[in-house]
Amino acid sequence: MSLEFNADEIFQMALRIETNGVRFYKRAADGIGNTAGRQLLLRLAAMEETHEKIFARMREGLTDQERKKKVYDRGGESSEYLRAWADQNVFDLRSDPSEKLTGKENLGFILQTAIALEKDSIVFYVGMKDAVPERLGRGKVEEIIQEELRHVALLSRELETLRHQPF
Repeated sequence: MSLEFNADEIFQMALRIETNGVRFYKRAADGIGNTAGRQLLLRLAAMEETHEKIFARMREGLTDQERKKKVYDRGGESSEYLRAWADQNVFDLRSDPSEKLTGKENLGFILQTAIALEKDSIVFYVGMKDAVPERLGRGKVEEIIQEELRHVALLSRELETLRHQPF
């Protein structure tokens, strides 16, 4: 049996991914001594918080049909599974962040890492988009992908600016 998800379930995952992203950027900011770099990372955390709000509004706008579950979900197991999936694939902060960010990384490394994580989230959403039938809100998932693509573009511009700054 193949699993089909509805747009509401995808938005649950999107919100979880964005929450994890906020945590990632805030923890990365804690390890940066450079004031400008710290401010940038905190600004990126704020952008993730904005994404959370955007996705929450998009979720609120779903129709009853888009919220309809395709798979019997005894005891909310599907929601728990989706939450675990999001945690394991994107911005996984269940492990000790000091293993990934020692506080010695420079801002360029952190931005490169963030770009990779954002790209992973896009891959995640693209894969999930196929699991959502059109009649259940596939277009809403595409909106999430477009929002994340804009975030990658911003991170890339910041990295390029950083590379051209005189030291």
